[in-house]
Amino acid sequence: MAFREQLREVTVDVNGKVVLITGAARGIGADVARRLAAQGARLALVGLEGEQLAAVAAECGGRAWEADVTDWQALETAVGGVVEHFGGIDVVVANAGIASAGFVRSIDPAAFERVVEVNLLGVWRTVRTCLPHLVASRGYCLVVSSLAAIVQIPGNAAYSAAKAGVEAFANSLRAEVRHLGVDVGIAYFSWIDTDMVNGADEHPVFGPMRKALPGLASRKYDVSDVGRAVVKGIGKRSRAIHVPGWVGRIKVLRAFTPVVVERRSAGIVPRGDRAMLADIAERGAEESSRPVGPGGRAAIR
Repeated sequence: MAFREQLREVTVDVNGKVVLITGAARGIGADVARRLAAQGARLALVGLEGEQLAAVAAECGGRAWEADVTDWQALETAVGGVVEHFGGIDVVVANAGIASAGFVRSIDPAAFERVVEVNLLGVWRTVRTCLPHLVASRGYCLVVSSLAAIVQIPGNAAYSAAKAGVEAFANSLRAEVRHLGVDVGIAYFSWIDTDMVNGADEHPVFGPMRKALPGLASRKYDVSDVGRAVVKGIGKRSRAIHVPGWVGRIKVLRAFTPVVVERRSAGIVPRGDRAMLADIAERGAEESSRPVGPGGRAAIR
């Protein structure tokens, strides 16, 4: 009975709540910010692309703090500014992320490690910095993982590894902070029509490979689908958010997904591997592996 009580659905009014969102200059973060602002939330937006971030904050009636989520000092300064301005933090959405395309044997090592640093260590540093304030407010933390944590496709190893790590991190965190009144959710999204995914589609090798995925696996979903689901999930302090809904069902079958991917990609990977090596020979590993989209470019050191 006690366990059932722990899992009961709670609905929270976000009106007046302070919500900190990382990676909110565009895409999912910006859409979520706008929707939460329409419901009366007070928005603190943290990330790169300062002018773009400030424009979204102004549109939402919130405030922007430019900071790299992998930089401890910058994060602490930003979070300190949020707390000083708003008086606390009720919800954190650790959304900042980048992606690079490339096979493990040929991807630029710096690009691979930067994806892991932003997508995994950036989430850890964001959560760690904000956690005392979530404990004080008995708040809610949502970390953005991905379908890539469940289904790992060729050419996407860095992103998949980071997002699987984010999922594992959040599952451990949830058990650690439940007794403190903090709830933890994980968001899993398939391909979403954002600048990041569109940038990946422009890659001369990975783009065609992604588009060749069978059926729903290659479909892109509108960012508004994610925005609605995330706002609903925040209101319910959900353990998991899936867009589209079938992503949740795939989780049940994850033990079988590596075998399915291997069989489906057996005829594609050799050609893709040769094409990637040719692209690297033409453009260089650094350029071929460069993080995609405007957000990815902003995260390059």
